[in-house]
Amino acid sequence: MMKRENFQSRLGFLLVSAGCAIGIGNVWKFPYVTGVNGGGVFVLFYLLFLITMGVPVLTMELAVGRASRKSAVLGYRALEPAGSRWHIHGWFCVAGCYLLMMYYTTVSGWMLGYFFKFAAGTFTGLQGDAIDGVFGAMLGSPGEMTAWMVLTVLAGFLVVSFGLQKGLERITKAMMLGLLGLIMVLAVHSLTLEGAAEGVKFYLLPDFGRAMEVGLGSVVVAAMNQAFFTLSLGIAAMEIFGSYMSREHTLTGEAVRICGLDTFVALMSGLIIFPACFSYGVQPDQGPPLIFMTLPKVFANMAGGRLWGTLFFLFMTFASFSTVIAVFENLLASCIDNFGWSRKKAAVFNCVFILAASLPCVLGYNVWSGFHPLPGKDVLDTEDFLVSNLLLPIGSLVYLLFCVSKWGWGFDKYLAETNNGAGLKMSPRLKPYFQFVLPALILVILVVGLLPKS
Repeated sequence: MMKRENFQSRLGFLLVSAGCAIGIGNVWKFPYVTGVNGGGVFVLFYLLFLITMGVPVLTMELAVGRASRKSAVLGYRALEPAGSRWHIHGWFCVAGCYLLMMYYTTVSGWMLGYFFKFAAGTFTGLQGDAIDGVFGAMLGSPGEMTAWMVLTVLAGFLVVSFGLQKGLERITKAMMLGLLGLIMVLAVHSLTLEGAAEGVKFYLLPDFGRAMEVGLGSVVVAAMNQAFFTLSLGIAAMEIFGSYMSREHTLTGEAVRICGLDTFVALMSGLIIFPACFSYGVQPDQGPPLIFMTLPKVFANMAGGRLWGTLFFLFMTFASFSTVIAVFENLLASCIDNFGWSRKKAAVFNCVFILAASLPCVLGYNVWSGFHPLPGKDVLDTEDFLVSNLLLPIGSLVYLLFCVSKWGWGFDKYLAETNNGAGLKMSPRLKPYFQFVLPALILVILVVGLLPKS
């Protein structure tokens, strides 16, 4: 049995874990959802739910990892009561990580593609529809989309094949420090644009009028959703880093730090996007169009736009690629733990598998554009729906029940593991909240996610 690697440093653990949590959703979803839901009103609810839901469930995933020193399936096996079947959920976690990477690699490839397009001057001199056309042309070209996806997958598995410290930790540290530097530069630049103050007001001033228009209930549910999904909890994406971390610090303190970094990036993304959009009179709309159509128009009109566009998509490439390599590490660890494979064998097998499994998402925009696995949803939307609306909330509920119920690992053992080390402690008085209120909140998220969108 190979000796299990550990993180070289605490900073490495925090940056890798935050890198896994910080993804595309922080940048294209958070600002838009904030704007629609009354700005600062939404942000306040978001922070409240991050502390009351995100942090506890994150400590649970980390606790299962650190106590067992194993990946998902064997982690449950090591801690579950004899004869129980909690470890079956571990296989769903592994499946969730594979499913997530079947579409995330494509979107990460888009970021990489746009970074090169801006650097090469593709957008110089383009206006309006011509800018939208660049994204349309990319989606319509299976060759180009496949090339960017393949590049992302090969680079990702190359990084993790070097091991935890020499691969994932070393590269993520450099990328995350680069990301944090870039986000500061981009935000400061956006704030100096003419008319930027209007964008900041729209974004961060609590506007109860706008919140009431949407409905306060909707704002609360949107904040709960965003706080919950931003950390990608429920598919053992975080559990694996618990299995590599030291026992020197409490898990509550580390969870708060990871949430802090994740929130910092989400808030700063809004400070890049809203002032720039307001300054150039562009509507900050939802999802992919914001990143690939709206923002390139803003950069095209901006002094030095080619440089700012290049830097923005470098930042986006770092945000998405840090998630890709973190989840690849999870896939490798699962194969190494469950099947006794070497790291190299696990890297080669998973690389080939992910390359093949990512093709439906790539082809779903062109060759297979008429194929809708779920009614009204293309391949990417279907895969995202299964991960986000089913596997993440159900998985989080399973981790929660495993850690707080007497049929699982049990609250006392979970609490002892969470409070091991120096730092912020979790209070035993929270037990009723964890046993009754938190499961109900996660069930609300699950039900809302399954309701048809009006």
